[in-house]
Amino acid sequence: MNYSANPPFASTERLLAAATPTVSSLSPASGAAGTIVTVTGTGFTGATAVRFGATAATSFTVLSDTQLTVTAPAGAGSVQVTVTTPSGTSSQFVTYTYTAASVPVLSSVVPGSGPAAGGTTVTLTGAGFSGATAVRFGATAATSFTIVSDTQITAVAPAGTGTVQVTVTTPGGTSNGIPYTYVTASVPVLSSVVPGSGPAAGGTTVTLTGTGFSGATAVRFGAAAATSFTVNSSTQITAVAPAGTGTVQVTVTTPGGTSNGIPYTYVTASVPVLSSVVPGSGPTAGGTTVTLTGTGFSSATAVRFGATAATSFTIVSDTHITAVAPAGTGTVQVTVTTPGGTSNGIPYTYVTVPVVSGVSPDQGPLSGGNSVTLTGTGLAGATAVFFGATAATSFTVLSPTQITAVAPVGAAGPVQVTVVTPGGASVPGATYFYVAAPFLTAASPVSGPVSGGNTVTLTGSNLIEATAVRFGAVAAASFTAVSDTQLTAVAPPSAAGTVQITATTAGGTSNGVSYTYLAAPVLTALSPTLGPLSGGNSVTLTGTGLAGATAVTFGSAPAGFTVFSDSQITAQAPPGAAGPVGVTVTTPGGTSPALTYTRVAPPSI
Repeated sequence: MNYSANPPFASTERLLAAATPTVSSLSPASGAAGTIVTVTGTGFTGATAVRFGATAATSFTVLSDTQLTVTAPAGAGSVQVTVTTPSGTSSQFVTYTYTAASVPVLSSVVPGSGPAAGGTTVTLTGAGFSGATAVRFGATAATSFTIVSDTQITAVAPAGTGTVQVTVTTPGGTSNGIPYTYVTASVPVLSSVVPGSGPAAGGTTVTLTGTGFSGATAVRFGAAAATSFTVNSSTQITAVAPAGTGTVQVTVTTPGGTSNGIPYTYVTASVPVLSSVVPGSGPTAGGTTVTLTGTGFSSATAVRFGATAATSFTIVSDTHITAVAPAGTGTVQVTVTTPGGTSNGIPYTYVTVPVVSGVSPDQGPLSGGNSVTLTGTGLAGATAVFFGATAATSFTVLSPTQITAVAPVGAAGPVQVTVVTPGGASVPGATYFYVAAPFLTAASPVSGPVSGGNTVTLTGSNLIEATAVRFGAVAAASFTAVSDTQLTAVAPPSAAGTVQITATTAGGTSNGVSYTYLAAPVLTALSPTLGPLSGGNSVTLTGTGLAGATAVTFGSAPAGFTVFSDSQITAQAPPGAAGPVGVTVTTPGGTSPALTYTRVAPPSI
């Protein structure tokens, strides 16, 4: 390039100008419309369009300056994929081949049977399900279906009879069939009733286990219908026992008939026995839900924590009660009262609410995984640590005043760190900041001398809290965070070559941007070495490292020049006084040692 007609700064502007994008590869290089394709190349930053032949993609995402993902638009045959940025459109001939949709293949249908009334959710497994337009059970369309992936569909079976073939239809055709059998309702079979007894007043929740419970219409305790019942599955029902006496047969009725009976015994009230209280402690403010285990609870009339009645309680069964602890202090005895009397006591301890006063470090990456030390009081017995609403990945209680916790994944910004103990959750006030990883978009200048020492401006995002800047594996001589989008760093010395500049914050280490270390140029010869005082003659400079030259000087006078190669430049000698001057070449790698050029006065007559 000839710089003789340009101002001295023109070459620097050319170095900084954005390059036309290039496309080097596609993955995959073929597929149907709608396929997500990864495009690799250079100069993708600021891309405004991606085209498959003449058709613009409806969506694409720039991942970095060298990679983007794009959804293939409709098309046919082999087409050239191009990327357009404000600097131009790529010209490399990289093609994407459209392939025809294939016939779907069905490999399994689970479950393989269901009731004649339909309504069963069936999972279809196979291949080529993308774009499915229909799922049929025989000639009847599924009530509804959902494409989970190219290999899986869930469908709701319609009503039907006998054995039918299930098929999937896509634009590529209709799959093979897999049999699905409609079955008629059978008489239910009852195998167990737990618990097998309860108070004469009823109210006990009983779990019935067996088969054929789907569509149950009644549960009876002898001749009396259950107070209420819930069909949990075809093998389980929960029912609330009505009032009764003696031993009765429990039965289940479905459209298939009435099951066999399993005995259930109504018992008179006895003194309850309390065997455990879990948890055994809670905050002084009360509100903890406590599970009481024992016997004889069916007709409980009161649960007390010391002399204070529970805020509320629920009889789960003859052996379980859940109760909400009232406010209190110290250690008290929990008791259960029924018409048969009051149980023995089990201790329950009121504990103070924990306090978190310090978090160190108080910031970390969005990916979590860093160890954080929490300090405070009342931390012994901690049952959970939360960063915002998310539980810590793990935590260890070191003492009543210290916990170490591994931060979970989080979104950028501050969250409250809380510790939960039997005494409750700590009051919000301890803050931890999730910091987004830094991202670099450019370095300026992009090259410099192997001796380092030049100041490089880095632009990007999330840079304000940078803790390190590295040129390859070497730390910058110094750096300054100018703003959240800019850093300046002094390049350290390095061998000639290209390295990646990275920035590190509490949020992690950024991507790399290229920076090239250049050796200083060397001049080995001038031709000619003599010239007139008026200048204007062409001088050939020979040496190494001359590509990218930004200046040629004869003494202190700049000369116009043209770079022919890394080893040759021609310069137009400027006018000057008679005598020798030093000729030097300057590049981003530095200034060469001088060679002598002599201006000679014309002969006198």
